[in-house]
Amino acid sequence: MARKLLRDDQYKRIAGMLPAQPGDSGRKSDNRLFLEAILWIARSGAPWRDLPPEFGEWNTVYQRFGRWSKKGVWHKVFAELAKDADFEETFIDSTIIKAHQHAAGAPKKTANKRLAARAAD
Repeated sequence: MARKLLRDDQYKRIAGMLPAQPGDSGRKSDNRLFLEAILWIARSGAPWRDLPPEFGEWNTVYQRFGRWSKKGVWHKVFAELAKDADFEETFIDSTIIKAHQHAAGAPKKTANKRLAARAAD
């Protein structure tokens, strides 16, 4: 099995928010594996079809992800996990800040100056 991306204490905090699988009558045994699959996809940026087989069939994981998205489960889960965010070492430098090409500081041309120039001719 791939390295776990979700700590045990984090999973315990969100376990109650997770819906059961359809037909499982409330059993939530593989929710942890499913969450690890989603985190693997998010972290790697890989397409769904490249999901390692130990997480299950990629299409099943994809379909379940979509169902949870429609129910709003992800908003609740990530809002809870965001409480752990530590921004103590967050850095911003010029390589990640982009300005629009028109934001270079040139004076803005106005229609009034052009109209005044025409009137003077």
